[in-house]
Amino acid sequence: EEEAGPGPAAAAAAEQRREERLRRFRELHMKRYEACKLNSQEVVEEDKRLKLPPNWEAKKARLEWELQVQEKKKECAARGEDYERVKLLEISAEDAERWERKKKRKNPDLGFSDYAAAQLRQYQRLTRQIKPDLEQYEKLKEQYGEALYPTSDSLLHGSHVPSKEGVDRMVADLEKQIEKREKYSRRRPYNDDADIDYINERNAKFNQKAERFYGKYTAEIKQNLERGTAV
Repeated sequence: EEEAGPGPAAAAAAEQRREERLRRFRELHMKRYEACKLNSQEVVEEDKRLKLPPNWEAKKARLEWELQVQEKKKECAARGEDYERVKLLEISAEDAERWERKKKRKNPDLGFSDYAAAQLRQYQRLTRQIKPDLEQYEKLKEQYGEALYPTSDSLLHGSHVPSKEGVDRMVADLEKQIEKREKYSRRRPYNDDADIDYINERNAKFNQKAERFYGKYTAEIKQNLERGTAV
């Protein structure tokens, strides 16, 4: 007598297990596909980030903050309020004191040390005075899109033509610097009674600066040298 095959219940259970395995296989396949896709996107994004300038994140955050400030100024102007007054009302006393301490630490007046340091301080002062034109920035962003942000493959170098307003602003700033420099570099009247402690005019100016900043520390040494009692 032949043995009977599996019953309908066993066949249904086997079919259900097969369907479950196929479902799990499809889910694993979809997860693998999604992981590969996300990995490829992350590789592309990381490549873009590596090609950006080192300080790009800081510049981007700065521009976003300036855009927010512009929006707040427009809102205050629409309500007829003074933006500076509204901003001060939102700052606590602790934050104001912390900001003042940070400002003093950021640009302490160390006096004259050498011409390179003085030139660096002037450069930092001039760059802090630069106010970005956010409207022009938005126009350039719409015009160039992602090409506005330079990478190693950018070809925009040398293609930018400054506006007439920008050139006029630069000329006015240079003339202001020249005028200020001439005012401070005018020739002082010669004093016949002053001691001759220099070899030329440039050395005389250097000695004057050194005396202005360090004279109170070297006064006793000079007096001892003049009396001949220096050790």
